[in-house]
Amino acid sequence: MENFAEQCLDMARSILSHNLDAIEDNGTISPFPNENATGYESGHAAFAIGEYFRATNEETLEGHNLLDLAARTITAQAFAQESHEGGLAFASLGLLSFGSAKDRNPIWERLLEPTREQLDLQLLERNDYNNHYQAFNIGKSVTRYSVGLSKKDETGKLIDRFLERIESNSSSGYFDDVDGDSSKISGTFDIYGVSSFVFIRQALQLHANINLRERKLASLRTKAEKYLKLIPDMVRQDGTGWCYGRSIGAYGQMCSISIILQAMRDGWISKTQADLYQDTVKKLFLNFFITYLNQEHGYLVIRDDERNTDPSYTNRIANFDAARYLCQWSRLIKSIGNNYASETAPNPRKIGRFINFDKTSKKEQGIFVYQDPDSGLSFQLPLVAPSKDHLDSCDYLAFPHAPGIFDWPVNKYMPIMIPELTFGDKTIVPAYYGKNCTTKMGMRNTLQFSYDQPTLITKEGVFANGLGSCRVNWVFAGGKINCEYIFKVESQIQLNRIRYSIAIAAPHSTCRIGTSFTLGEEGHRAEVIKDDFQAQWKQTETVSQDSNYRTHNGKIHYIQTLERDHPLIMRKGTEYRLALCFEPDITFADA
Repeated sequence: MENFAEQCLDMARSILSHNLDAIEDNGTISPFPNENATGYESGHAAFAIGEYFRATNEETLEGHNLLDLAARTITAQAFAQESHEGGLAFASLGLLSFGSAKDRNPIWERLLEPTREQLDLQLLERNDYNNHYQAFNIGKSVTRYSVGLSKKDETGKLIDRFLERIESNSSSGYFDDVDGDSSKISGTFDIYGVSSFVFIRQALQLHANINLRERKLASLRTKAEKYLKLIPDMVRQDGTGWCYGRSIGAYGQMCSISIILQAMRDGWISKTQADLYQDTVKKLFLNFFITYLNQEHGYLVIRDDERNTDPSYTNRIANFDAARYLCQWSRLIKSIGNNYASETAPNPRKIGRFINFDKTSKKEQGIFVYQDPDSGLSFQLPLVAPSKDHLDSCDYLAFPHAPGIFDWPVNKYMPIMIPELTFGDKTIVPAYYGKNCTTKMGMRNTLQFSYDQPTLITKEGVFANGLGSCRVNWVFAGGKINCEYIFKVESQIQLNRIRYSIAIAAPHSTCRIGTSFTLGEEGHRAEVIKDDFQAQWKQTETVSQDSNYRTHNGKIHYIQTLERDHPLIMRKGTEYRLALCFEPDITFADA
């Protein structure tokens, strides 16, 4: 473990050394080529510098004065033209990383009085959020109390409110990244649940009120452990972790590693589970290291000519965030020591289960996780709502998300592996929620996952009341998948179009693990079993040179679309079925 800790610190040192020159004299951050600044990079830079100082106690790096850079970036974030809660929270924890109590903090000493006054004001003022911005409020509260800007500690109250809202939005205790739009279905259960717990735990570690930290860890544990139990089942053999929803890729890897190491440090993982979680961390880290780190130059790349990511993240932000995480991992690993020494890597497990995030009288939401080590087929099938900023994407659609096998374009909507029905101005997809979600064993050792949609829903997440219903059946047998969609309408209506798309992609040409799963020469081996819509396969579309068709891991090369583009009268009482079968030819990227 000690070697791992030093490896993390060496990587952090390399990444920071390649990015500190981007900090301007006024503390703002110059972006990577072909990218635009976001306005909150300074806060991320400040926190990265602070965590590097905590891990090394070094005040300089490659000729740069870290104290000076921290003061400049914190100042820039405090006076940013557009206030951003995340940037400010990161900047404040960056300040706190240099020490609690302002009279002993070398960065506070360097801040000019107008900056101190501005920080005091901004750390005090906050909106009452329902989404992951709640974690930022907690970070701001921790800083304000710890540096002595307030004698009243609001942290406990904010954590209690955070946990209460989890309870009110999820029957199973998972975090819903609520966006506040009552017209759309709720239930955005994604990686932001993990990242919120990670950020809150980081903030508490810096809190001057140690007693409060210890009191709140117990209540946080009850919810964080749900993700801890989920993550090992999501990580496949090539180390790919969380792979649905927004802000995944490198961030999915980093957040998953962080919550596991935090839990090991806090003693939340039993010794009997040590082998499983250490093996999970090793897989996640190796994938992160090879896939996203430029091996020649030693900095992080999450967006290039072959891959893309969430527009809210830039390469510059990702570099500072990666440096921060690596420094934290180094400290965590040293704290863990030999408490979780493992002797053997666990054998690959067959997994097929539905994790229920929320179950009410109106909807059920969750994720179906599947792994078959014999065939290599591994995926995550989400039944969750899209965030308001990702309605025009595939990230939350209910299909098997499996990078390299079943791919989808980032920041672009397509009906990937799911039928899209258009009725006038309504476009329907059987995603986002279900009823009567069931998992059971079928004939010949098959595994079935099924759900109903008593009310159809639009691709924007709005219920199409009075239109019709759908039944969805998935059947899995080793490396073979069958899917069936059964639609009914409540009254005779004209269907204008139905389409169903499949993306054929490949891992990054250079930044990839040799054992990354990809499609072989026979592709998906897709077959239409039943089609009451009488759709036809369109000519395969080549999109290799189109920058709109990139994944988190590599280029999409071909799009295959099954489509009926002329009207069909659908009649009440009639079932309309679309059923397909897949048996993907799975191989290794460097086979």
